Amino acid sequence: MSLAAHWPPVPVLETGRLLLRGRELRDFEPSCAMWRDPEVVRYIGGQPISESDNWSRFLRHVGHWAALGFGYWVVEERASGRFVGEVGFAEQLRELEPSIRGTPECGWALATWAHGRGYATEAVLAALTWGDTHFEDRRTACIIEPGNAASLRVAAKCGFVELARTTYKGVPMHVFERLGR
Repeated sequence: MSLAAHWPPVPVLETGRLLLRGRELRDFEPSCAMWRDPEVVRYIGGQPISESDNWSRFLRHVGHWAALGFGYWVVEERASGRFVGEVGFAEQLRELEPSIRGTPECGWALATWAHGRGYATEAVLAALTWGDTHFEDRRTACIIEPGNAASLRVAAKCGFVELARTTYKGVPMHVFERLGR
């Protein structure tokens, strides 16, 4: 069963190696496996996520597209169709200073097998290119734990610059912004 038939339709983005598309029910199991991997969540909350909480996240991502006209894409490898991860934008209503409410927050998470292949940068750049043509204010933000060197590199390669250092739920965070092109 496809969830991609909801309104508005999730745009499909293609890069040289990747396909970014709306999520389908078949994506739940690989998504759940990714979010249960201690290496994936090491700098994203630190604890593997239960099946129930994964289901809530999965549906929240569908809901973003329906309510806000933007959200997260499932990323798959074009050559194999293999689940790579999730990339996109959200409005998380995070309580942090400086506030990024009202600014699409870019995020990415990839299955461990996909780390170190340049997939995150490739997918994030595709999402940001889409955002540059669809967001009225082309500013986007992201937050990253200081120890997450890989995501810090992705953010830099994608044009994010540090705005502030803060804490979120007691965890130190870098807040980045990117002014679209």
